[in-house]
Amino acid sequence: MEDRERGLGTLELTADDDALALIASYSSGDCRSAYNTLEVAAQLARDAGKRIDKTIATEAAQQRVLMYDKSGEEHYNLISALHKSVRNSDPDAALYWLARMFAAGEDPMYLARRVVRMAVEDIGLAAPEAMNLCLSAKQTMEFLGSPEGDLALAEAVVYLCLAPKSNAVYMAYGAVQQEIEHTRQEPVPLHLRNAPTKLMKELEYGKGYRYAHDEEGRVADMDCLPDSLRGHTYYHPTLEGREKLLAQRMEEIRRIKAGKRQ
Repeated sequence: MEDRERGLGTLELTADDDALALIASYSSGDCRSAYNTLEVAAQLARDAGKRIDKTIATEAAQQRVLMYDKSGEEHYNLISALHKSVRNSDPDAALYWLARMFAAGEDPMYLARRVVRMAVEDIGLAAPEAMNLCLSAKQTMEFLGSPEGDLALAEAVVYLCLAPKSNAVYMAYGAVQQEIEHTRQEPVPLHLRNAPTKLMKELEYGKGYRYAHDEEGRVADMDCLPDSLRGHTYYHPTLEGREKLLAQRMEEIRRIKAGKRQ
């Protein structure tokens, strides 16, 4: 309060003992939190007689509840709460946590990026239009800025909450990445290799390749994984939303291939 070089001395404020005691109690032993609350109180007191009383200290403590260090724990707690509310299809909770982050001064572009990530990770191909909607919300935020653009992100968040959910591609891609750790040296099967030179053709590059567009059903009975992974499956679509149609299409492709083996 008195330090003019490193503190708030230049504001020439005074503070009641009970106000400082209240700030200390709210800080729960966290000195940084106490200093931050004191700074908020100082800003409020500048327009209120330059005296921090218990009323101003209470208001400052309440405002601090909304504020958080953007690289600290509360920042990650709030974005976690938002993401998990979306995943659990709870639009009311998701809107609350989104508004909390806006009120705390969060970077709107950070929120926009996280909302796009939710569409990719938790909605997926069950509602593939969700990603475009979220990207449009991001562009709207860039075009309008806050606070007008905030509503675009709010609309995207509500849509994600109510959209069908699937993490099937997310899980499949993770499984493939783990597989590659052990199979990154597997050669490309000869029938899938390009053969632009005579030597490559003599080495049977491309031999046995079947052009899908010339096949009945536009599907060839041809393995496209390395030999050691033949028959492996990674993507298991859910029966949610649009992904149910993809599951039906995959089953149709299996039937076509099986029919050509008979």
